[in-house]
Amino acid sequence: MPVIPDIRVVPVESDWHASLIALRMRPGQEDFVSPVARTLADALQRPDSRPMAVFAGQVPIGFYRTEARVRTLSEPAVGLRSFLLDADWQGRGLGQIAMEAAIADAARYYPAARLLALTVNVRNTTALRLYLRAGFVDTGELYMGGRSGPQHLLVRKLRD
Repeated sequence: MPVIPDIRVVPVESDWHASLIALRMRPGQEDFVSPVARTLADALQRPDSRPMAVFAGQVPIGFYRTEARVRTLSEPAVGLRSFLLDADWQGRGLGQIAMEAAIADAARYYPAARLLALTVNVRNTTALRLYLRAGFVDTGELYMGGRSGPQHLLVRKLRD
């Protein structure tokens, strides 16, 4: 049985920028998530955005960001954007572990938020399955502003 590395999520430190920017997507994923360089630069310019690194042991293997303000939901919510695991680390079940760590971190860091929200492209069935397994629910609402077409709006309770 393969050994599953210790997966953790932590706020990005400037020393890790080059390693995070070097993360690679699998072919076809560029339609669904922007390169880390672009997303990280944008996150660093926005005071309500929190760039996060996913580590396997001491190795950075992923990136995402949270955003404190989600205006379209009826309950206080935080947004999760740009979730990516490096191509070499995909297909090992680590995405589920990283997502659970991201959810737990969001619940701790944003105590006023009741929901975690994200959008996923309707063609990105692999990511949709991951998010549904992690407890997200499809609201049935489509966000039409995505650069690659319509996206499902998913939410997950952080607390009751």
